[in-house]
Amino acid sequence: MTKRQLNEIVYAIIGAAIEVHKELEPGLLESIYEKCIVHVLRQKGLMVASQQKVPVMFQGIELDCDLRFDLLVENEIIVEIKAIDNILPVHQAQLLTYLKLLDKAKGILINFNCTNIYKEGQKTMATAKFAALKD
Repeated sequence: MTKRQLNEIVYAIIGAAIEVHKELEPGLLESIYEKCIVHVLRQKGLMVASQQKVPVMFQGIELDCDLRFDLLVENEIIVEIKAIDNILPVHQAQLLTYLKLLDKAKGILINFNCTNIYKEGQKTMATAKFAALKD
C-alpha cells in the first residue's frame, strides 16, 4: 500500500466519524459511536475488524493480556475511539502501542465528545513504517 492510499483511507475514516458525530452528537458511550462508525465504513466498502486482541510478546512467548484495539480498517489503520473530555498523552501512547505491537503504519484517535471532529476531535499518527512507504 502507498502513502497516498493510506491517506485516502484516513480521509474516509475521518469523514465517517464526522457523519456519525453530526447525527448523534456528543454524549453517548464509546461503544455506540464504534458500532455506528463501523456501519458507515462498511457502507463505504471498507473492511473493518473491531475489538480484536492485540498480541503481546514477552520473552519470546505470547501473553494473554486481553488488550484489544477498537478498529482496524483495511488491515492497515488502527482507530481508537474515545468519548471523553480531553485527549490525554496516555491515549496517544495507547494508540502508539497498538501501532507498534501490530506493526501498522497509521492510526487515528477519534474523540466524539467534542464540538468539531475535524478541528479538535481527531489526532492522526504515523510510524516509521509509514515514512518508508512509497508515495
